[in-house]
Amino acid sequence: MTGRIFLKLLLGLFCLLLLALVAVDYFATRVAKDTYIRNLVEQRADNARVLALALPGSAPLDGEKVREMARASGGRLTVVRSDGRVLADSEADPARMENHRSSARPELLRAFAGQVGWDIRRSATMGIRFLYVAVPGPKDLPGGALRLAVPLAEVDRQVAGIRGRVLVSTALAFLPAIAVAALVARRISRRFAAVMAHAGELARGNFRARLPEAGSSEFGQLARTLNDTAEELEKTLEQLQREHAELEKVERIRKDFVINVSHELRTPLASIQGYTETLMDGALDDQEHNLRFLGIIRRNAERLARLTEDLLTLSRVEQKRQNFEFASHPANELLTEAVDLVRPMAEKSDIRLEMETAPAAAAAWCDGEAVSQILSNLLDNAIKYTPRGGSIAVGAQPAGRFLEVYVRDTGIGIPAEELPRLFERFYRVDKARSRQLGGTGLGLSIVKHLVAAHHGTIRVESRIHEGSTFYFTLPGDESTLNGERLNPEFTAS
Repeated sequence: MTGRIFLKLLLGLFCLLLLALVAVDYFATRVAKDTYIRNLVEQRADNARVLALALPGSAPLDGEKVREMARASGGRLTVVRSDGRVLADSEADPARMENHRSSARPELLRAFAGQVGWDIRRSATMGIRFLYVAVPGPKDLPGGALRLAVPLAEVDRQVAGIRGRVLVSTALAFLPAIAVAALVARRISRRFAAVMAHAGELARGNFRARLPEAGSSEFGQLARTLNDTAEELEKTLEQLQREHAELEKVERIRKDFVINVSHELRTPLASIQGYTETLMDGALDDQEHNLRFLGIIRRNAERLARLTEDLLTLSRVEQKRQNFEFASHPANELLTEAVDLVRPMAEKSDIRLEMETAPAAAAAWCDGEAVSQILSNLLDNAIKYTPRGGSIAVGAQPAGRFLEVYVRDTGIGIPAEELPRLFERFYRVDKARSRQLGGTGLGLSIVKHLVAAHHGTIRVESRIHEGSTFYFTLPGDESTLNGERLNPEFTAS
């Protein structure tokens, strides 16, 4: 690739130099010819003046004498009277020559006027082109003129010689230019090849490729522009890849959600349908079993209602359609309401429920109902997985500009490998036990999203057979809520 570009550039530069050489030849030839003719005119004018002084006085002009003078001057000599009559000519018979006082011979008209005149034209007598130079005649030939004519072929030969020397000198002067042009072409071709190779890398999707940025030349600016373009394309590609991965994740979550919802609905619906058909087939009159069957139908209907309500709650929170009414709530009031709400359930399961009083000044800027739901879900979850005779403690403590709330139990604990997925929708550590206890698998997911809506975070610490502790934070005041960004780890997904 570099070789082809180099040859094309070198050929272009060579053509440019050749064009310059032709232009130099044309203009140099014109200048040389004009200069040579002017010098020749001056030279012939001087010769003519000398010959005018050497002409005999009033005696008739001898033809042989005129021819000798013409040979000495190196041209054709013509003597013309002021009325245009040719008195003598070194190449022709004067008696047969036409009158020379006409506009066709401007050099004689100027000489008749006392000036030096010259002209280039074809001779009517000889039939070839001449350079004619005329000067005023001698004193004994008042108003006359003496003219020297030089064949133009001689002028052309002299000019051709000058032209040849100019061309040789110019060509020799162009040799360094050709060498410099070759070096420039080699350098430019390498730059072009690098740019084309970089463009090829970009076309193949390699946006990490970069060009060396050399200097502030046009190639350096082009390299910086291409590098900036590659960087932007790389960022765009990475963004598209992230978005694609996010879309795949969302699609995977959607599919899992549909599968899980279908699975969660199938079991209670099948139970309701089965027991309903049994009652319709005659068990309705069976006093021993009909109330038990109706109780099973009722429990499954309640399970469906809880599942539907949890799905609606989760959907509202994820789509940010849940209306929150933020206000300042003392921490102990939030804890007391939550404990009082689940205390009957804890006493029924023979579990000790304790509230560890927070500092009197501790408060949270939050939605009271949302926090009540968070604590209810966490406490309900703790009661389900804490054996009889166990204990559950709930409390709160200031943590900088936030209020950290915790729910600690002495339950069965959670394996460490299960903790990362604990807040996923429909994820259960012990699926059989969870369904047996009536869980929907959405409680902790709802907790996560409600906490995130308060710009807080949630975490869990647990050990098998020793219990678990859930911690979540709430903003301490309104300025904390407005000034903190939502933690991306707990955004709705």
